[in-house]
This record gives sequence, structure tokens and C-alpha cells, in this order.
Amino acid sequence: METAYEDLVRVYEKIEGTPKRLEMTDHLVELFTSVPPEILDKVVYLTQGKLLPDFYGKELGLAGKLIVKTLTFTTGIGEEEILTLLREKGDIGLAAQEAIENKKQTALFANPLTVERVYGNFMKIADASGSGSQDLKMKLLAELLHDSTQLEAKYIVKSVAGSMRIGIADLTMIDALAVAFATKERRDDIERAYNVWSDLGRVAKLLAEEGEAGLEKVHLELGTPIRAMLCERLSSLDEIFEKLGECAFEYKYDGLRIQAHISEDEINLFSRRLEDVTEQFPDIVSALRESFRGKEGIVEGEAVPVNMVTGKFLPFQEVSHRRGRIHDLEKAEKEYPVRLFLFDCLHLDGEDLLDETLTDRRKKLGSAVEEGDDVRLSTMLVTENKEEVEGFFQESLEIGGEGLIAKALDSPYVAGTRGWNWIKFKKEYEEGMVDTVDLVIVGALAGRGRRAGTYGALLMAAYDAEDGRYKTVCKLGTGFDDITLAAIPDRLEEHKIPAKDPKVVSNMKADFWFSPEVVLEVLGTEITRSPVHTAAWDVVEKGAGLAIRFPRFTGRWREDKGPEDATTVKEIVEMYEQQEKVKS
Repeated sequence: METAYEDLVRVYEKIEGTPKRLEMTDHLVELFTSVPPEILDKVVYLTQGKLLPDFYGKELGLAGKLIVKTLTFTTGIGEEEILTLLREKGDIGLAAQEAIENKKQTALFANPLTVERVYGNFMKIADASGSGSQDLKMKLLAELLHDSTQLEAKYIVKSVAGSMRIGIADLTMIDALAVAFATKERRDDIERAYNVWSDLGRVAKLLAEEGEAGLEKVHLELGTPIRAMLCERLSSLDEIFEKLGECAFEYKYDGLRIQAHISEDEINLFSRRLEDVTEQFPDIVSALRESFRGKEGIVEGEAVPVNMVTGKFLPFQEVSHRRGRIHDLEKAEKEYPVRLFLFDCLHLDGEDLLDETLTDRRKKLGSAVEEGDDVRLSTMLVTENKEEVEGFFQESLEIGGEGLIAKALDSPYVAGTRGWNWIKFKKEYEEGMVDTVDLVIVGALAGRGRRAGTYGALLMAAYDAEDGRYKTVCKLGTGFDDITLAAIPDRLEEHKIPAKDPKVVSNMKADFWFSPEVVLEVLGTEITRSPVHTAAWDVVEKGAGLAIRFPRFTGRWREDKGPEDATTVKEIVEMYEQQEKVKS
């Protein structure tokens, strides 16, 4: 028996109606346990606002004009009236809901919508291409709207517009899956499964069909990217040695993180955001085919822009010119050459290596890769001598690196987590803030004076991994040159929303709001307590959060990072504590 789409959207309404994570979890449990296991993956994807995991590259988003035309055709309401509704509501889903309620054409017969039918039409819309594809997309959407209720229309249109944001973080969905199909004690195992498969729908379906026992089937697979292991940061080498003892230090490369899946038939490259970037870097594919000596493997490294004459590293912006390219690839290779520095081996010749020590993984990486001009192993020093590390640190800076990464020799590779086994070290902390942070744009204030017509400042937030929400830390208005400043409204237009995103926690009222998707690199002078900003609210001081003082944009758009990869609230707290320690 098929599942009514209306049952799904009624749960969405409940979720949108509460800011409380526990209530959201309860509603998700209700939803997950009410649908047949064989379609649970589709329900999860629809709830995430996607059709498939990101690495499939399957996008649903339809142009607003096409949606307006379809609404006009379906309802008999004039295009200008639809546009007026859109301006009044500020949300295309709400405009569609009212348009369907007031439609002038009454259907004589309608088939109730099912999840299977809605998802099937969405997939056909995403697959449509070539001559006549726009007409086909409109026809497929019109079929759904013709048979939809007002509430169903709201979420159908929000989905096809790419604006399906109901405030649910992936971690909340993992909590719900643990309650629905396992136990709270296995919740971390479910998160690990997600980190290995990077596919929440697939994990959900496995749990629904096989329960906890199914988690034993989750292993690395060629062609399926895993979520990257991440670093913590510490303020000094003394603290690093206190944590790790003798450890490995590697250059911190300022490049594009690449996860390469290599088989005898093909090589796939994935970014830190799990996007398939294989076609954008044919030179890396060719170099890996030449250098890799195993039959199959998954290796990880950084694609770093390099001056091929001097060997020095170039700024990250150079490699960013290669991102998203589908034309003139050969020209881009010559203009923006990169060198791949490999630092880890996760799978080799049929054997998963995640649970092996860093020392053993590094040995296997060395045995599997023959270094050449374009593929090299990361430069590494194993020591417990502070003076040796200081010299190594200077070497990294001289060649154009950002600093060092310290790694515990006995550490496993823990996908998707940030922990003390890997520690970032850029320089000895002085009083104040000297390390950059990566923050998410969540809002903007209107420009005044010479900034009239653009944004005067951006409202920036850190990611709180504890509740999956974004907490504000500063207003960002400096560091932008005139060209960048003028271009920001157009660059952020697709992310603009009519009201604050449910996942954003802000005491400030912005003139414009954005879905939390775009990440910028920011440097401030220090971290201070704030009665306004919500990051770490009540953590350091009752009735106060933490804020970055005198923030400045460094010029780097972190297109390699998703919003959940941004600097966390926990990191902001740790940086504040380190800063206060130096002061005392």
C-alpha cells in the first residue's frame, strides 16, 4: 500500500511549528515509524530537501519563472497575480498554497498524491534535459499541483524551488532513527554509519528493514565518499605534546581537500563537501593513475596550487578557479596547476583501514603510491622535540603553508568527527585572536551612504553541533573591496529567504535573511562576551554569548566547506578560553 503524501506534509507542518529539538525528534519518529521501510529512504531525502545524497549531483531546483508559469497554468490565476502573491508572502511555497486555495479551475477528478508519485515526478523533473525539457518539467509539476491539496502544494513547490527548509539538522534525524529503530545506546553507531556512507536515507532504510543488526553491514565502498575527519586546535606546542606525546606533524596545506576512490576501471574525486569533482581535475586523475600501485584504494589529500617554477604554494584562491569548471579544462590546468599531497589511506586492496593506526595507514599509503611531480606524500615529521617542530613550522611557512597539523600516531580515522587526535597549529597564540574562523552568512543589514543598494554588513554565525543550529557571533562589514561588495547581493540572491531560517538563533533583527549555506573566512582581534550574540549563550556568562570583535573578511569564500563544516560554537568557546589563559 502506498503512503499518502499528505501524511508527510502534516508532519512537516508540526516540525515547522516548533523550535524545540526534542519535539522535532518526536515528530520525526512518528513519521519514520509510519511509512513502509522500502520507501523510508525517499521520505528522508524529501525531508532533507533533496532527491539523493549530494555526491550523486542530482539537483531538483527549478527556476522561479517556470514555477510561476506552472502555477498560472494549473490554477487559472494570472501570472501578475501569482507574482503579487509571491511579493506579499515572501515565500514561493506560501504563495503556491494560497494560489491553490483560490484557483479558478476546479478539477473534476483528482488522484490523491502519494510519496511514491511525488518522488517519481521529482526525479523525472531532475532528469529532464535537452530540447523540450522545460515543457516536460512544467507538465510533471502541473500534474502534481493539479491533484494537490493546499498544504501539499506548499511543500511540492518548496521542494522544486530548492527551498525545502524546515529546521531539521542531520543530527536530529539521527536521534530520531535511534529512537525509532534501535536504542539510544546505538545512536553513535548510527552516526558512524552515516559518516561512512554519507547517505542518511540509505542508513534509515537499512535500520527500518534490519534493525540494529544491519549496522554491521556498513563498510567503506569505492565510489561512496565518507565524511572527512576534522581537527581541533590548541594554543601551543606544549599543549599539543601534553595531549599527544610523540606525534606526527604535517604541513598544513592551503588547498582543496580531495578524497580519491581508485579502482582498475575508474577514479572518482570527491571534495570535502562530498561533491564529485572528477571532471574538474582530469590532471589529478591522470597523475593518480600513474602513481597508484595498488589494485584499488581510497586515499585522501590536498590539491594545492603551486608555482611550478619555484615549488612554492600559492593562495587557495588559485585552485578555487578550477571549481565548477566544465569548459576550457585544459586551459585551466595550465593557468592554475595543482599538486596533490596525499596524507591518508582509508582503504587498500579490499581492506578497510579506518580502525588501523595512523602509523600503519601511512606505511600502506607509502607502499601504494609512487611519488612523482604531481602526486606526493605530505611532508611529515615524527618527533616529541619542541625545537624540531619549531624549525619544521618555519619551513612550512617559507614554502607557503599555513602551519602544521599534529596527529596522534595511534589514532584511527574517525569519519565525520572533530577530535583531539588531529590538532591544528598555526602559530603560538598571543593575546587576542590570531587564527581565522569560518562562519556562515545568515543575514544582512541594509547599506547606508556609499553602501546604499548593497549590504552594509553581514550577520555571521557559528555552527552548534549540539543542536544543529547556527548561533550568531558578529556583524561583518570590513575587508570587502568595492568589487566584492557590489557583487554580494547577486551572489547571495539564491539563498535569500523571507524570514529567519528555523535553524538560526539570533537576537538581532536583520534587514535580509539567508538560508545558512555560504561560508566565509573571518579574522577578528579577539573574542569577547556579548549581551547580543547567541553563540555559547549562558556558557561563559549567564545571559551572554560570545562575539568576535572587529571582524574582517579575509577575502576567502569557503566554497570547499558546507555550513556544517564551519567553525563550531564549541571551537569558539575553546578559542576564548585559550585567549583568556594567555591574558592571565
